[in-house]
Amino acid sequence: MPDDETTSPDQKSPRRFLKWILIGAVGIVVLVFGAILLYAFVLNDSPDELDAGDLADALVATTPETTPSVDTTSEVTGEAGTAPANGAGTAPETATDFDGDWVPTEASEFGYRVEEVLAGVNTTAVGRSNQITGLLTIEGTTATTVDVEVQIDSIESDSSLRDNQFTGRIMNAAEFPTATFVLTEPIDFGAIPVGDETVTVPATGELTLRGVTNTVTVDVTAQTTDGRIGVLGSIPVVFADYGIDNPSFGQVRTEDEGLVEFVLVFERAA
Repeated sequence: MPDDETTSPDQKSPRRFLKWILIGAVGIVVLVFGAILLYAFVLNDSPDELDAGDLADALVATTPETTPSVDTTSEVTGEAGTAPANGAGTAPETATDFDGDWVPTEASEFGYRVEEVLAGVNTTAVGRSNQITGLLTIEGTTATTVDVEVQIDSIESDSSLRDNQFTGRIMNAAEFPTATFVLTEPIDFGAIPVGDETVTVPATGELTLRGVTNTVTVDVTAQTTDGRIGVLGSIPVVFADYGIDNPSFGQVRTEDEGLVEFVLVFERAA
């Protein structure tokens, strides 16, 4: 008779099968969590929050090439020539030189920043667009008009899956294609900043997201460089205030609020 403690091959087979199932399950969990960590810390290319450095860089990126100075002194008579009038390719020299209408350039950025938790791992979702239209009107040292608009479906992050969720169920770009900010009170900067100088002042206006408009007050930082005007700021947004459901989806959980952030670079309107 066989020993009672001896396990037959038929008895070993289910145990071995269960063992391999457990090993496979653990392996899948490790691979999935490893993929999440890889995305969160390596592949997730979320830029830092926009700051004064980004504002300065954006202004430099759009600085027009200036015409080399020409000696206008007459070689025949020795009389000095007439200097060109202030216009395209020249930098404003006084506050009054900034009077008039200005429009955004492609160096501008407008978008969102939302903290995410992906299967227990903290990440940051950032989407931005440079497809911005609008108008800035300056009178002396005061901005009397600021009206900017961005197409929702032009805002992109580092993930097409996130972008599809953003333009679809979250922001419903098909029905509400734009986000806008309209100044409702003039901004007196006190002085036009020049060179590396900046001026930070509060700005009050109406922010419209997903068809809902709320009055907001945000600190904006202004800087000018070689005939360009730059404005930096960020606006805290509570999703429910704009009729936006919490963006959480599947294994991705988010806070109930985020930031609208922007660097706007303006050039003189044609």
